[in-house]
Amino acid sequence: MTTERELGWDDEIEKDGGDFIVLPAGDYNFTVTKFERGRFAGSEKMPACNQAKLELTVHSPEHGDVVVIHTLLLHTKTEGFLSNFFAGIGQKKKGDKLKMNWQTVVGSKGRLKLFVDKFTGNDGVEKSNNKVKSFYPKDEVQPQHQAPFPTGTQNGGFVPGQF
Repeated sequence: MTTERELGWDDEIEKDGGDFIVLPAGDYNFTVTKFERGRFAGSEKMPACNQAKLELTVHSPEHGDVVVIHTLLLHTKTEGFLSNFFAGIGQKKKGDKLKMNWQTVVGSKGRLKLFVDKFTGNDGVEKSNNKVKSFYPKDEVQPQHQAPFPTGTQNGGFVPGQF
């Protein structure tokens, strides 16, 4: 097993691409691992506006951690999507106003619904990737975690550290 590490400018590389994993559509836990401020240039349907580019690490018990990029446009037309995201990380309650606190976004955790988006790439080949359909409001989500170790009074009631 190769240990991950930083590469030097003159290091040799051999690993080819193709390790891209598309998760099946469904519900997953996630952690926000990166946030970048940017600018959306505008389109026919949306004027130019600020944009938040989020890197979400989606935790899949079967496939491991997979990174999904999610973009939020900061415009009144997309205010519902912004509210959905901030409710998903526990910053907003339904019906309440919220001053968006981007400084606390990285490290936030929640639960989301993914779908598989199929599209034709610039090379004419059909491709697919994951996109976020919605975030579940954190105050409505039951904890979805796996205990790393057995709990309870197994092993005859033995508790490590006790004599």
